[in-house]
Amino acid sequence: METSISNIYAIGDAVGRFMLAHVASAEAIVAAENLMGGAVEIDYRAVPRCVYTSPEVASVGLTEKQAASSGHQTVVGRFSFSDNSRASTLSEDRGGIKVVADTKSGEILGIHMIGPEVSEMIHEAALAIRLEATVQDVADMAHAHPTLSEALKEAARDATGGSIHKVKKKT
Repeated sequence: METSISNIYAIGDAVGRFMLAHVASAEAIVAAENLMGGAVEIDYRAVPRCVYTSPEVASVGLTEKQAASSGHQTVVGRFSFSDNSRASTLSEDRGGIKVVADTKSGEILGIHMIGPEVSEMIHEAALAIRLEATVQDVADMAHAHPTLSEALKEAARDATGGSIHKVKKKT
């Protein structure tokens, strides 16, 4: 967070990368640690973005278009909250989750959510990106049932070709 001027640090809107309060807070911690002699960097790939509407919108990482522009061949997994037990019990079954991953490595490049409580759920997705997890890693992880977060597991399973709870719609 050090600027081009020695011992001058910048965070938040002055940096202009992501104009979000939680990013400014993370940048402040990085700046403070580096001011005290550290060599810490912020991972902007894993910054969650949230819109507090109804339904909520949350995203982290790359979109399909951004991934393609970066040279990735992608596989996409989707899962609708209308197929999620917990969303049904909450009567909040609008929306879904989309996982964008690299076809060769399976690494998760982006996760996009619209639905109930997704601003709370996006952090598992951000951690997956931060740790360079694959869709198989998320698909294999046990998720409590019934929870909204099972939709992320199912979207990852869909990307691997094995969604269990995805209801096939009649055409």
